[in-house]
Formats: sequence, C-alpha cells, structure tokens
Amino acid sequence: MIAIAIAIAAGAISLAIGLTLYRLAVGPDATDRVLALDTLVIETIALIVLLGIAYGTGMYFEAALLFAMVGFVTTVAFCKFLLRGNVIE
Repeated sequence: MIAIAIAIAAGAISLAIGLTLYRLAVGPDATDRVLALDTLVIETIALIVLLGIAYGTGMYFEAALLFAMVGFVTTVAFCKFLLRGNVIE
C-alpha cells in the first residue's frame, strides 16, 4: 500500500518539476527564473525525502536538510544580486 502512495507522490513531484523547468526556461523576467529555481530546490527536497521514506533510512533526511540550507543561501544571494547588482558589499 505504501509503495502505491510513493509511486503516486513521485509522479506528482515529477510533474511539478517538469512544470517548474518550463517556467525556468520561459520565465519572462529574471525574478521569475529565481523563483522557479527556489521552487525547484523545494521539489528536489521533497523527492529526496520521498526516497528516504521508500528506502527507510535517515541518511536521505540529512541530505535534504543540507540541500535546504544551500538552496536558501543561493536564493538569498540571487535576490540580493538582482536588487543591488552585487552580492558582497
């Protein structure tokens, strides 16, 4: 029963990743592309957590936390670059 739920969730996340990649490629503005990258990070974290549930190990959850921290920092850096033109003052 859980295998079916994992398969459905993986399909839904894959669909969301595909739509986000479309927004990343077609996005009319740079801010839309940064938002799409942030959404892609969140969807990748969801996929990593789903793999952790499927395999029944905690290692994937730690990897998801590390990926979340790196994704947050890169999103902040991109936004600061778009607003001010530089990252380090």
